[in-house]
Amino acid sequence: MPETGLHVELLYNTPEPEKACAAAARQCYSTRGASELMDALTDEEATRLIRQVVKSGHHSVLEHASFTFAAEGISRACTHQLVRHRLASYSQQSQRYVKAKDFNYIVPASVKAKGKEKQFTDFMAAAAALYAELGEAGVDKEDARFVLPNACETKIVITMNCRELLHFFEKRTCTRAQWEIRALANEMLKLCKEKAPVIFGDAGAACVSRLECREGKMSCGRWKSIKGARLVE
Repeated sequence: MPETGLHVELLYNTPEPEKACAAAARQCYSTRGASELMDALTDEEATRLIRQVVKSGHHSVLEHASFTFAAEGISRACTHQLVRHRLASYSQQSQRYVKAKDFNYIVPASVKAKGKEKQFTDFMAAAAALYAELGEAGVDKEDARFVLPNACETKIVITMNCRELLHFFEKRTCTRAQWEIRALANEMLKLCKEKAPVIFGDAGAACVSRLECREGKMSCGRWKSIKGARLVE
């Protein structure tokens, strides 16, 4: 029952995501079909169109490209936050059907910093022991899971279109976001930038993407170090 950590992989993305979105944008103003438009688009034209789309805020065309990620080494506490982003698709490891004996878990850095790691890991061991005892007594996995902690590791597949990803990164890469989902969002953003650098070139917290912070008195103050950014009360 070891401690584990975050691992994120990009499983799949729409081929040529920026060209696909650029062709969709051009379709709105052309008599030609999108397939013909995409074939005729040069990389330079696609880049110009996508920059214009992102700058103007006409993000609906960005919904035509999507990215699918596999995330492991994250806690149930993290995925409870993640699935609140409803314009996405999720397939998560089931605690009803997957036996959780000797489960992996996540230890927050603050627990270690306060010298409470042993108590934390002892509690994980106690939960695992009770879970096993319940199973041996014939309790169904779907009921035995009631004793599993939020720290329990889970695995999940995530699919979001580019428009929703921009929103996700705006909310979850912000320093006000909880540390674990912020780490997940930052890893996903790195992978997105590799495949679609124009769409995600300025993606990030609102102080980066919109040059404004709406956190008011709760602001971390990062906006002050970003040229042109402002605090919106």
